[in-house]
Amino acid sequence: MSDLNFKERLVNALKGKPVDKVPVVSVTQTGIVELMDATGASWPEAHSDPEKMAALALAGHDLTRLEAVRYPYCVTVLAEAMGCKVNMGTKDIQPSVISHPFAEGPENLQVPKNLVEKARIPAVLRATDLLKEKVGENVPIIAGMEGPATLFSHLAGVDNYLTWFIQKPDYITQFLSIATDACIEYANTLLEYGADVICVSDGVGGPDLLNPEMFESFLKPEYQRFCRNVKGIKIMHMCGNANPILKSLAECGFEGISVEEKVKDLKAAKEIIGNKSSLIGNVSTSVTMLNGTYDQVKEEAKKCLTDGVDVLAPGCGIAPRTPFENVKALVRARDEYYAQKDFSPIKL
Repeated sequence: MSDLNFKERLVNALKGKPVDKVPVVSVTQTGIVELMDATGASWPEAHSDPEKMAALALAGHDLTRLEAVRYPYCVTVLAEAMGCKVNMGTKDIQPSVISHPFAEGPENLQVPKNLVEKARIPAVLRATDLLKEKVGENVPIIAGMEGPATLFSHLAGVDNYLTWFIQKPDYITQFLSIATDACIEYANTLLEYGADVICVSDGVGGPDLLNPEMFESFLKPEYQRFCRNVKGIKIMHMCGNANPILKSLAECGFEGISVEEKVKDLKAAKEIIGNKSSLIGNVSTSVTMLNGTYDQVKEEAKKCLTDGVDVLAPGCGIAPRTPFENVKALVRARDEYYAQKDFSPIKL
């Protein structure tokens, strides 16, 4: 058991199999300025240049010792491929959608032919190739992407997205169905190119914006369809306080559920999820990792381990100005935690 490599450890943890120790990864974005400076692979170029995209992802593993490579660094790739215009941001500001081509409704909305040849998707796929060449079968490759609700909100605008849940539920059904189709095609292509894990970020689908009844009626069926049709390991990263929908999320088919620091009681969250999914999280990125000390990061990470996370990770995307040493503190905390006790292999 002690000879598990990084990929085996993460896959086991996500599938509920025994591990020697909890893996430490980021399932969310890892591009920080200090890594950009160390590699010469900086935003915004690293969002569209596959060599720079891969180099920055590799640095998140090689230099911080996080036990996976994770890329790309935004949730606008599919939106751009489906017609949205994107502001590519700056060295420390992520890309953002600046146009909503279907703000009038779903008429003419469809998944484009040759979707995976559009916009930046070929760059992401080439980066996948490069990462696979570099890490082989020992280090897991985590590909991030926007989820159906986020893609919908980009295509139509977040105000329409929220309003139509009340006023035009038929629009919601049409948008989510097509958005899910696009997500399935993109996710499966990433897996075909060599990604080991797909992490779907879909915070606008969570209870901070939608009530749980809307989630249950509209989003849960599409998440279940996504999970049935994507042929690989899937993680859902849900921003905000996901507690009201954790039970439903665990019934969708994701191998892992990533939660942020607004989920205060990880023990209770783990009880809700049970053995249906693995719990990932949730060291605060906006407070502890960005503005805290090395020791404060370690303290919070050890509390996450004590509370029963299956995978130790930042609670959300790592802020670009996060100190390099604070990312390294996650791995150090895990190692110290296990060194303090005589652990046998644990069954998740």
